[in-house]
Amino acid sequence: MVAEIALTSAPSRGAAKGGLTAAMLQMAWRAVEFRIALFVFAALVLLSLVGPFVFHVSATDFNIMQRFLPPMPLGGSSWPHVLGTDQLGRDLFVRSLIGLRNALFIGITSVVGMFVVGSAIGLTAGYMGRWADLVLMRITDAQMSIPVVILAITILGVSRPTPASIIAVLILAGWPAYARVTRSVTLAERQKEYVRAAKILGASDLRIVVLHIAPNILPPAAFVAVLDVARMMIFEAIFGFIGIGIQPPTPTFGTIIADGTQYLLNAWWITTAPGLLLAITLASINIMGGTLERARNKILQGIG
Repeated sequence: MVAEIALTSAPSRGAAKGGLTAAMLQMAWRAVEFRIALFVFAALVLLSLVGPFVFHVSATDFNIMQRFLPPMPLGGSSWPHVLGTDQLGRDLFVRSLIGLRNALFIGITSVVGMFVVGSAIGLTAGYMGRWADLVLMRITDAQMSIPVVILAITILGVSRPTPASIIAVLILAGWPAYARVTRSVTLAERQKEYVRAAKILGASDLRIVVLHIAPNILPPAAFVAVLDVARMMIFEAIFGFIGIGIQPPTPTFGTIIADGTQYLLNAWWITTAPGLLLAITLASINIMGGTLERARNKILQGIG
């Protein structure tokens, strides 16, 4: 609902051609917190991609002789177990990095899918209007009424969850928000002079929607999409925690934290290590999204 309210104001056509997007990024880049968050996020992404190969430590092999090793800052001396080991002697650092990689992949891919599906439906409903708008928006409202976790349990609980099925569930749960805000932008844009001029010149409806109206969706949706990546990463961790996420032996944030809950008193680092890595990642994403939102609002208000 907050995202929908934030996106209802549509940018001008000049902004749609890239002016607002470029200005928004430039203003956000001038903020120190945005640059720091971007650097941290980029470093974490790079570490999740290359870290498991650099450390040459298996994330799934058991080593009972090295179980419950504490992190190195707390006295652990077994390199390269910098974040310690779990109840089966598996390295927590490499497992957390693989969990981060899986969470980022699912989060980014699902947001792209949500944006594509939701924007297509919203553009169709907003531009065609009448019965198409009525039918598509009632379907959207019905879909929005279903909680994400309930939808996931219903779909993923009857089969072995895979990354593809988890992404499909998240797209199914998240596209209505993008459909509603895209419809709002489309309703505002189709009344403007450049759309009428394009119709007079003989442009087809498809050309008007794709080349003239669709570019206006990106600037207001950019910061919401960034924030949604963090939200989808949280859902991926929740799915893993309750047992309907990516299945073992593949590490995920949710499964690592779930495995460590019964050892909180004597090996609290099993849950803390992946939780801290997830928290830092989410914080960097939220800071970037919030800075983009503030930059867009200032530009639309003529500030800065």
